[in-house]
Amino acid sequence: MHKKSRLPSKTCAVCQRPFSWRRKWARDWPRVRYCSERCRRNRQNPGAPTQ
Repeated sequence: MHKKSRLPSKTCAVCQRPFSWRRKWARDWPRVRYCSERCRRNRQNPGAPTQ
């Protein structure tokens, strides 16, 4: 088993918190920008209507 400290990490584009690699992101790791679904949904999207 690997230690979590050895896994690659990135900073979330929305909340600016660091997050680590997850197995489900193995194929798309270069394209992953958000730490969670919540951050992905709350990203700044110009042209989208605000509530």
